[in-house]
Amino acid sequence: MFRLSPSICPFCDASALFKASRPQWQSSRGAATLQQRRPSRMTLAAHVTRGPQEKDSAGAPVRKSRNSPFGGMNITEPPRRAGQGFQQRKSPAEQRRGGRFAKTGASGVKGKDGERKEPMKALKMQRALANVSYEKRGRVKQELMDRDSFDGFDLLPTINQSISAQALGGLASASPTPTPIQRLAIPALLGTEDGRRRKRKEVESEYPGMQQFLLAAETGSGKTLAYILPIIDALKRAEKAEQETERSRLAQEVKKQHLQPFELETPVLDEINPSSGRPRAIILLPTSELVAQVGALVKNLSHTVKFRSAMISANFTSTVIRSRLFSPSGIDVVIATPHLLSSIAESDPNVLSRVTHLVIDEADSLLDRSFAPITSSLVDRATPSLKQIILCSATIPKSLDSYLHKRFPDVMRLVTPNLHAIPRRVQLSVVDIDKVPFQGNRDLACAQTIWDIGKEAQEQELDLDEERGQRKIVVFVNERSKATELATYLRSKGIDATGLTRDSDERRQAEVLAAFTGAALSPATQKQLRDSSSSSSQDPASRPFPRQDQDVDRVPARELKGTKVLVMTDLGSRGIDTLLVKHVILYDVPHTSIDFIHRLGRVGRMGRRGRGIVLVGGSDRKDVVREVREGMFRGQALI
Repeated sequence: MFRLSPSICPFCDASALFKASRPQWQSSRGAATLQQRRPSRMTLAAHVTRGPQEKDSAGAPVRKSRNSPFGGMNITEPPRRAGQGFQQRKSPAEQRRGGRFAKTGASGVKGKDGERKEPMKALKMQRALANVSYEKRGRVKQELMDRDSFDGFDLLPTINQSISAQALGGLASASPTPTPIQRLAIPALLGTEDGRRRKRKEVESEYPGMQQFLLAAETGSGKTLAYILPIIDALKRAEKAEQETERSRLAQEVKKQHLQPFELETPVLDEINPSSGRPRAIILLPTSELVAQVGALVKNLSHTVKFRSAMISANFTSTVIRSRLFSPSGIDVVIATPHLLSSIAESDPNVLSRVTHLVIDEADSLLDRSFAPITSSLVDRATPSLKQIILCSATIPKSLDSYLHKRFPDVMRLVTPNLHAIPRRVQLSVVDIDKVPFQGNRDLACAQTIWDIGKEAQEQELDLDEERGQRKIVVFVNERSKATELATYLRSKGIDATGLTRDSDERRQAEVLAAFTGAALSPATQKQLRDSSSSSSQDPASRPFPRQDQDVDRVPARELKGTKVLVMTDLGSRGIDTLLVKHVILYDVPHTSIDFIHRLGRVGRMGRRGRGIVLVGGSDRKDVVREVREGMFRGQALI
C-alpha cells in the first residue's frame, strides 16, 4: 500500500500519485488548461449591441436613444440607407420566408405563393420617386368635382375671354373645361380657395413672406396654363392699382398748381421707362425649345390681355436679347433659361430687383445637381421682392422632395390624383428583338415596327394629321450618337427620319419640332429657314440634314409614305407638347421610372389616345418593363 509522507504537501503528493498511475505515452496537461477557453478579442459578442443594462431611480431599465453622437457605435447590422434610420428586426416568420420584399402595406399585392409583396420592386433599384398616399389622392378627387368651367375662377374678364381663342388655339370648344391641375392651381394661386379673393394681409398671415407653391401633375395636363393665367391676372391687377395711384398723384399736383399759380414747374425730362430691363414675372425653363413653346403661349395671350413679354435663349443673338429685355416700352414677363438669365444678372443686377412672380418649370431638372446652384442663386437674388414662387414638375423625385423640405418647408403642394401614373389611354407594347426575324438586331426591329405602323395608317387611314396627311412617330434613344446613326439607318430603309440632338443645327430645330408639335413658326424663323434653304440648295455640303441620296450609298428599294419619324434623346421628353404624335418607340429601355413617365408622356396628351412600343433584348431589364405594363394596366402610380 502506498503511504503518503507527512513532510510533503498533500497537493504535490496527489500529483505524484496521478503521474505514477498514468501511462508514459500520455502527454501531461496543466491545471490551468482545464478551464474554458476565452473567445478572441477580434470577435464581437452576440450581445455587443445591448451593452450593460442601465436602470433608472425606480429600477426600470433605461432605453437608450440612437439620436446621439454615439448612437451608431457597436452596431452589427449596417443601416438601410444613410440618413434614413436603421433596419428593423425581422420576425422569425419573415426570416424563414427569406422575404426580401416581405414588408407588407396597403399598396401590396399578392404573389404566386399567396403572400403580400411590395409592388414595383424592380423600379426600387432605379431613381426613386416621392410617395403620395392614396388617401390624399382620394381627397383631391372629391375637391375636383365642383370645378368644371373657367368661368368659376375669379379671373379678369379679358383673361377669361382669351382662354379659348388665344391660349387653347381653338382646340377646345366655346366653353372649355379645365384640367385637374388647373382646377387645383388657379384658385390657390389667386387666393380664392374659399370662393372669395383674400386680401393681401390675409395671404401674408397664412404664408409668411412669399407664397410657395408646387404644381405636380402628369405630362400633358396643362400645367403651363395653370400658372400663366393667375400670374397675368396678378400683373394686370397690380398695373391697375399703380394707374390709380398715379392718377391720384397727378390730381394732387393739379390741385397744388391751382393753390400756388405763380410757382415754377419742374421741367419734364425724357426718362427711361422704369420697367425697362426690370420684369415683374420670370419663367425659368431648362431648354431653348421649351422657352420657344411657353413664349409662344404667353405671346398669344398678350394680343388680347395687353402686356409685354419676351423670350430669350441661346438661339437668339445678343442684340436681339438686349433689345427685347431692355426695350424702351418696358417688359412685364420674361421667359428664359437659368444660365442665360444668370449671366445677364451678373452684369446688371437690377434685372431681378422688381420680380414679384418666379416660376421654376420642370423643377426636377432645374433643381437637379447640374442646374441647382444657378437656379438657387437666382432665387436668392429675387427673394427680397418676390410675392410668389411656383415650382412645376411632372414628377417629384426624392431628391426634389428633400430639397423642398430643406429650402421651402412651407411649400403648398398641389398634386393631382394621377401623379406618377401613366394614363390608361396610353397602351404599351413590347417587341422581343431576340426572336425571329430580328435575331438581336435592334435597328432592324425598330425599322420593321415603323413600317408596320405606317402600313396600318395607309390601310385604315386612322389618326392622320389632316393638315399634312402624315403620321408622326417619335423614337427615343439613350445615347446622343445613336440618334444620328439610327436616323441614317432608317433613311436607308425608305423611312423619312430625322435625328435631333444638341449637335443639330439650331436653324432647323424649330422647323423639325414644329412639324411634330403643330406650332406655327414666327415670321423671323420662317425667314431664317428660307434663307438657309436657299443657301443649302446652292451648296449641298452645307445642308444641316443631308438628303436621303447623300447619307447612304444606295437608294432604298421602297419608300414608306405618309409617315415622319423623329429620333432624339431626352431633349424632347421634357415638356415638349407633341400633340400630333400618336406613337412613341423606346429604342432603349429607360434607365429610371422618371424617364418612362416623361417619354411615354409624349403621347396621350389633352385626353387623346396613344401607344408606346419598347424594344427589349436579352441584356435589358425585362422585369422593369413587365412591372411598368402591369402598373399601367391597373392605373397605378410608379412609386
